[in-house]
Amino acid sequence: MKKTVYLIVILIAVLGLRSACPAQERTYRIEVLQITDFIAFQQAYDGFIRELARSGLVQGKNLTVKRTIIDYDVVNPTIWKKAKALWRIRSEASRIASEKPDLVLTVGTPVTRYAKDKIIAAGIPVVFTAAAFPVEAGARSLTEAGPGFTGATSHMDMGEAIRIVKIAFPNLKKVGVVYSANLGSHIDEAIEQGKAHGFTFITEEAGMKEHITPFLQDLRKKGAEAFVVPPDPYYLMRNYEEVDELAGFSRAGGVPVISFVIVRFPGAVLYVGVDLEHIGALSGRQAMKILTGAAKPESLPILRQDKPTVLVDQKLAKSLGIQLSPEILQIAQPVE
Repeated sequence: MKKTVYLIVILIAVLGLRSACPAQERTYRIEVLQITDFIAFQQAYDGFIRELARSGLVQGKNLTVKRTIIDYDVVNPTIWKKAKALWRIRSEASRIASEKPDLVLTVGTPVTRYAKDKIIAAGIPVVFTAAAFPVEAGARSLTEAGPGFTGATSHMDMGEAIRIVKIAFPNLKKVGVVYSANLGSHIDEAIEQGKAHGFTFITEEAGMKEHITPFLQDLRKKGAEAFVVPPDPYYLMRNYEEVDELAGFSRAGGVPVISFVIVRFPGAVLYVGVDLEHIGALSGRQAMKILTGAAKPESLPILRQDKPTVLVDQKLAKSLGIQLSPEILQIAQPVE
């Protein structure tokens, strides 16, 4: 009898210990789905993983992450390649829906758009990151996603960015931009906002295979006093390879480059944009609330960076003979 009582006491103690620490015992499963391995997407992913770790979810301990990166030749796209990429996105979405992870992170606008519905229908929450245009990804607005999903957008307030450029270069009038006609360009908004601040944007539309230098030469002949790198697929989908040519052209002609993307490539005097690691971290915060049961995806607003990150390269500015305004030096951080 005493032996039986003793065993019961031990069993109760063990069960009590297990119920007291369920968080330590559980391992969460997250699927990550993206198309192509861009620098910007890697930054967002890194920010997401670091935020989870700061909140107590660490890979190899209580978190497993399966990341799927779908290959896509963005420089030489064809109808067949586009169809194949779309098929892969939907195929992976079906696989993920059947494997029932705790949460799915979609990286970028296209993957979010074509993968989320299948995953959400399976009862799996979706959080997106680095989607510049949430509405084109299926969100109701820039701040509200919809049933079963939420996320953090890399969309930038172009009006605020132009205002900061005006502070840095108060006498600047004509700005040259090379961009693509692909989904995701901010150029129309930049042109509209530029008018309000006294800028004239001179533009050249480039194909994804075309080098940038001939377009820069044309823009210079048309009076461009500075060049802008916009958050555009022409640069993003080529991992900013064309910026090397742009930097060389800038140094040769003493024309400053202004970057509207925060990627640490050399050549820009002024950087005004969204920090993709921060955007990834915002998505990580949303994921934690969902995983812990503190909120449902649709109850969480789409997050974005409140104020743009501003960086200046004073050393480069001096080498180009450019004097930046004292006001911009007060609000900007130096390029590391």
